[in-house]
Amino acid sequence: MLDQHPWVRTGLALILLLTAALVLGRVARFVLLYTVRMLGRQPSLHWINDFRHNKVFHRLAQMVPSLVVQFGLNLVPGLTATGKNVIGNLAMAFTILFMTLAIGALLNALLDIYARTEHARTRSIKGYVQLSKMILYVFAAIIIVATLIDRSPLLLLSGLGAMSAVILLVYKDTLLSFVASVQLTSNDMLRVGDWIEMPQVGADGDVVDITLHTVKVQNFDKTIVSIPTWRLMSESFRNNRQSKWKPYYQI
Repeated sequence: MLDQHPWVRTGLALILLLTAALVLGRVARFVLLYTVRMLGRQPSLHWINDFRHNKVFHRLAQMVPSLVVQFGLNLVPGLTATGKNVIGNLAMAFTILFMTLAIGALLNALLDIYARTEHARTRSIKGYVQLSKMILYVFAAIIIVATLIDRSPLLLLSGLGAMSAVILLVYKDTLLSFVASVQLTSNDMLRVGDWIEMPQVGADGDVVDITLHTVKVQNFDKTIVSIPTWRLMSESFRNNRQSKWKPYYQI
């Protein structure tokens, strides 16, 4: 019967391949996460817990099913070249997606590790990490789209080059914030914990977070003010880092 209907055999083989990919993905996830959990109990390997909590290994395990499909397509009988190309490109797109998410999770884990160091008190790298992730996701999206439509990523990049003016307009605030963040941190103009005053935005309190786009200030009445990073370079503010006096209502 299968010889009379080769498409049935091909369909069953594809279902079997997909099932095997999902099962192997589950097994790889269990083995990897269990091994990481055991290693994380070692005092000398406590940093692995940061990777685990940010789901770095979880994202890596999610790559297994698509990799199995990619390498197993050649074993499917009767599959046409077009079918192999379409399914292979789809599996490749999923592989790139989960690899990108794994790299993003890795950057988050490294940020958590850095946050516990002495340097984190004076130098915040959250803005750099956010910018790196943004660039990573943009390039990954280009590669994924190029893979799905079976075209070279350079072709899409050349199209983006023609839209550079629009891109600069869309990401104007991001670029301004990045430049401001670099200047603020490299010149040691602002740190987490600094008491700053910026009356024009209603800020008078301690800096609690510095990101790519915003600086969060907790006023002494416990209200939170979010200031666009670029405004700290284009407008004046007062940093009372060296002052030992703070309003009595901070207590």
